[in-house]
Amino acid sequence: MLTMLEKAFTGSRRYWAWLLLLLILTGAGLICYLWQLDRGLSITGLSRDVSWGLYIGQFTFLVGVAASAVMVVLPYYLHNIKEFGRIAIFGEFLAVAAVVMCVLFILVDLGKPSRLLNIVLYPSPNSLMFWDMVALSGYLLLNLVIGWNVLESERNAVPPPRWVRPLVYISIPWAISIHTVTAFLYAGLPDKHYWFTAITAARFLASAFASGPALLILLCLLVRRFTRFDPGRGALQKLATIVTYAMIVNVLFLGFELFTALYSRVPGHVHSFEYLFLGLEGHGRLVPLMWTFVALAVVALVLLLNPRTRAGETTLAAACLAVFLSIWIEKGLGFVVAGFIPNAFGHVSEYWPTLPEALISLGVWSIGFLILTVFYKIAVTVKEEVGQ
Repeated sequence: MLTMLEKAFTGSRRYWAWLLLLLILTGAGLICYLWQLDRGLSITGLSRDVSWGLYIGQFTFLVGVAASAVMVVLPYYLHNIKEFGRIAIFGEFLAVAAVVMCVLFILVDLGKPSRLLNIVLYPSPNSLMFWDMVALSGYLLLNLVIGWNVLESERNAVPPPRWVRPLVYISIPWAISIHTVTAFLYAGLPDKHYWFTAITAARFLASAFASGPALLILLCLLVRRFTRFDPGRGALQKLATIVTYAMIVNVLFLGFELFTALYSRVPGHVHSFEYLFLGLEGHGRLVPLMWTFVALAVVALVLLLNPRTRAGETTLAAACLAVFLSIWIEKGLGFVVAGFIPNAFGHVSEYWPTLPEALISLGVWSIGFLILTVFYKIAVTVKEEVGQ
């Protein structure tokens, strides 16, 4: 284990410059977080009417990124699609980094982080937060144990231990569960009409299976560019096909929700969509972002549905970036905020992240990418050594 970890402490100047940048951003986020601990959530854009914002939005988005590892693990281990063998470890380590960021975003969203201990000290099977904690912590442990042992076996040129495969099988439904439970946290609140729909879990899974693999493709392209390891064109093209179908389903599900709201004219549903895309009562800070989401989704589908552009490395990277950013906007901010608008009295209380809030979020992302960089450095070095 220590021999494997030592590989993270060797690298080029570019590698160390990247780590230094991440550490600086993490430090900036930590300073702002200490300020938040002192002043409370008053330094954020949150209010009485909008109690969840950027932090919980990022948590929701990243749970999907973590769950998407199953789109590599399932084909490789269950259907023996050999191409995914070269990138399975990268999907598992991406899930580890994403879950760590999920936990950190929950921590920074709490006014007092010690409140998180209430879930551990006073567990309640009736609480969805309890099950979310179980799902996330279990999934983190599963991916960490599976990924590390598989990589160590590759390095030693031996098959993975027999007990790893049962854990892989357990991790597949577990990946589905972490995002399903997160969706139920929203869908179980009947006073939030925008969230109160049976299709919320399905929407979450569709967006997860588009954004997560899209990010993995981008990361694999970066690995190919900056290292001697080639993830393999076949694996990336199969992942691109998964992203294409998942993105189609994601857009269709949003369209279903939009039709239901506009055709039924139920005020609670209609007003949330009006606020997002047209503005409501003179308030519309999210309107430009939501139309950017629409534009990016259209661009992504055009590039992905065309076999030629999907096959080209540059156009595939552009398509995956468009998928990732579009879902980040819709799921990482729009979805959460729209559930609070209008409030119980029919009024609009707008939300927009403050600079400290944005820096704290950037700090959490930096920690995630720091963990991801270290794990990827170890994985790439091992694969280069064994000639995979």
